[in-house]
Amino acid sequence: MGNRNEIQTCKTLLEQYMGKQHQEKHAEKLSFTGVGDKDVYNISAPFEDQGKLVIAGRVEARDSEHSEVHFFEEQNGVWSPIEGKPTYQLQDPFYTHIHGELVFGGVQTYPHPTVPNALMWRTVFYKGASIDELELCFTGPDGMKDLRLVELQDGSIGVFTRPQGEKGGRGKIGFTRVASLEELSIDQINKAPLLEGQFVDEEWGGCNEIHLLPNGILGVLGHIACFDEQGDRHYYPMAFSFDPETGTHSEIELIATRSEFPAGASKRSDLVDVVFSGGVVCHLDGTASLYCGISDAEAHRITIQDPFAKFL
Repeated sequence: MGNRNEIQTCKTLLEQYMGKQHQEKHAEKLSFTGVGDKDVYNISAPFEDQGKLVIAGRVEARDSEHSEVHFFEEQNGVWSPIEGKPTYQLQDPFYTHIHGELVFGGVQTYPHPTVPNALMWRTVFYKGASIDELELCFTGPDGMKDLRLVELQDGSIGVFTRPQGEKGGRGKIGFTRVASLEELSIDQINKAPLLEGQFVDEEWGGCNEIHLLPNGILGVLGHIACFDEQGDRHYYPMAFSFDPETGTHSEIELIATRSEFPAGASKRSDLVDVVFSGGVVCHLDGTASLYCGISDAEAHRITIQDPFAKFL
């Protein structure tokens, strides 16, 4: 693994991806019920909670940014809210497990402190033995989405950051580590060094889900995004590896494109080409199921080659 001097753009990454041979991919829209006429998108990967397979999903009206996160279970191919489970005023849910506990999080929005009628955001984390027992355990820096945690081989915590502004531009990935969740602090997050050579200043990206591989390397599921000349957004799911001992990382590679999923609805016309990585489940046969938000309006699943197999 090494850090390239030449930074790959969305355009070059897309050209590389389209130039490769890909196995035929099975993709499908997931069906949700029990949320009225609202959309469910930007879902997590499924995870087990008290014997049930659960998905956390962003639930939102088509003409609104005010979302809730609900927990869903599948019956007969349809995902329904689990009765009696808590809901959260959050966007873009995710989960991990640290020291035997479920750690659940999402993006919390709130009125901007200085700009009228605007929103600010931050990443918040809850932890507990199960969904029923989650308690707030950490609130991230104001203005930072895509903050992710992972338990490392030695039991310490890897922290992937995504500053914007003077340090991160439109959004770049950083990394630091702490001994425990209790030692996590906003100051440490703000001081986390950026990974070199990942995003040109006009583009941005972030981490969505971190997988600890058996060799101690981290498989990172993320996204890279850009604007085109018309101002439309383009989001691509991507993956790379990161060695927490040396700080080196592999090159970003795209793992799917919007055209590989079924046609569907879009929240706005500038969001048609948006695939937002939610989570990935890797299988023993060398494939993986990638769970995504599509065009800020739908949730889909696609079978791809395991994006982390090459790093084992």
